[in-house]
Amino acid sequence: MKQLMLGNEAVARGLYEAGCRFVSSYPGTPSTEITEAIAKYEEVYAEWAPNEKVAMEAAFGASMAGRRSFCGMKHVGLNVAADPLFTISYTGVNAGMVIGVADDAGMHSSQNEQDSRHYAMAAKIPMLEPADSGEALAFAKLAYELSERFDTPVLLKMCTRVSHSQSVVETGSRAETLKEYEKDIPKYVMMPGNAKRRHPVVEARTQALVEYAETAEINRVENGKSNAIGFLTSSTSYQYVKEVFGDQYPVLKLGMIWPMPEKKIHSFAESVEKLVVVEELDGFIEAHCKSLGLACVGKDSFSCIDELSQNKVASAMGICKTCGTALDAPIPARPPVMCAGCPHRGLFYTLKKNKLTVLGDIGCYTLGAVAPLQAVDSVICMGASVSGLHGFSKSQEGAADNKTVAVIGDSTFMHSGITGLVNMAYNESNATVIIVDNSITGMTGHQQNPTTGFNLKGDPCAKIDLETLCRAVGIQRVRVIDPYNLAECDAVIKEELAANEPSVIISRRPCALLKYVKHKAPLTVNSDKCVGCKACMKIGCPAISIIDGKAKVDATQCVGCGVCEQLCKVGALTEV
Repeated sequence: MKQLMLGNEAVARGLYEAGCRFVSSYPGTPSTEITEAIAKYEEVYAEWAPNEKVAMEAAFGASMAGRRSFCGMKHVGLNVAADPLFTISYTGVNAGMVIGVADDAGMHSSQNEQDSRHYAMAAKIPMLEPADSGEALAFAKLAYELSERFDTPVLLKMCTRVSHSQSVVETGSRAETLKEYEKDIPKYVMMPGNAKRRHPVVEARTQALVEYAETAEINRVENGKSNAIGFLTSSTSYQYVKEVFGDQYPVLKLGMIWPMPEKKIHSFAESVEKLVVVEELDGFIEAHCKSLGLACVGKDSFSCIDELSQNKVASAMGICKTCGTALDAPIPARPPVMCAGCPHRGLFYTLKKNKLTVLGDIGCYTLGAVAPLQAVDSVICMGASVSGLHGFSKSQEGAADNKTVAVIGDSTFMHSGITGLVNMAYNESNATVIIVDNSITGMTGHQQNPTTGFNLKGDPCAKIDLETLCRAVGIQRVRVIDPYNLAECDAVIKEELAANEPSVIISRRPCALLKYVKHKAPLTVNSDKCVGCKACMKIGCPAISIIDGKAKVDATQCVGCGVCEQLCKVGALTEV
């Protein structure tokens, strides 16, 4: 049956049809919907793991037990899972194991532009790269076949444009493949003696995969009318090339991006007058071509920064052609901002008011760095706020005490903040960590996490108590505050910063967008009292604006949190 599907939904359907039994992932845009979609199939066990490393290790355990498995993550999540990735390459698998990774060229929701293809080469693991939803479904199924045929985990690389665009797919029936587990110490126990014997197996496997790549249907040549130029490309870049040139020039489209064929590329290069490699981010394919001694046009024409597009491809090829339709007027700037009623807003206002140095982390609360709050001094990666705070505080030899904090979300704390807090307790760091607990994983679209009390499917489960956990790792001072209460925030933060020991403050208030959160009546402005001082504007709430010199509240956005009301010294903000 033919259906229109998002790329991520198509991957999930491919996993289902291939007989996948076990899925463990950590949410991360643009990969999140794969796991959300697969969870709707009752035949598949699916879960959110605390982090990507745990997810990959769990998926490996399922594979070892004889069940086809999957773990999904975004590109920076693959960094977290790199430790097991490189060793699972050595052990190989029992039942098929597929690792989904979604790159975010253009950094729509990421802290860097990372090209995950390098992991495939470094870990010596095959990587498939679909260019549309139809291929996403087909490649997910193929990945399991290759995994079991070549005894290897297989990377399935998506990107934002393929993950979040729709195209037609052909759905089929579900296969059932189960394997028995057999004890095999030389294969699965990677102590040095066994690992040394597995390395030659990995190298031989890579050579076998190169031979497969030479004839694999997913590496296909599409003929053109003229051989003056030949394009070598993959993924969404292939779509851009075809939209600009159609069938004017031949194209070698790679569906397996690692390992790449050698003879096939040589043959294609010899059939055209000029070889042009079109790929996003790094010159990965280009470097392979040059290692084969082939002259080609690549990153000297196509930037390694940001996404490509039809127009960028046309421009790089010297063509005056505009693809698509442009608006007559420029789109108004719309900088990212915390939602109206966001519980993080009051906390960041307090931190800024006290002129504190704030080491931030990955989540909605990263927006505490933008105007007008501008309360965050650094954001690196998941969990880095807590570890960084320790280093910042210790290296300052007391000079940073009482004026430096870390801010980390509840899900991010469970992901990789705990170990940093253990380090602070163990090495006696005199600093304060603030866990902003909004009762959900907010930035990626409201996924559950170990602190919410519900699993991926919404069923009740064990709920991690943050206060107890923090005390268990050695933190004696643990306080809970309501970020809507500015006076309480201010008092508790000052008290904990004054303490001569590590401490944790839990800023707890559910995300304003959660369905079960009941809002108060929106506030209104008494224009007779308003003096236009703009004190209410200091928190950057999108529901508040200044019109004709007076504050105005948008009742359609205001949730009645009352934070702005606490800033108004003339009492102009009141409930409707």
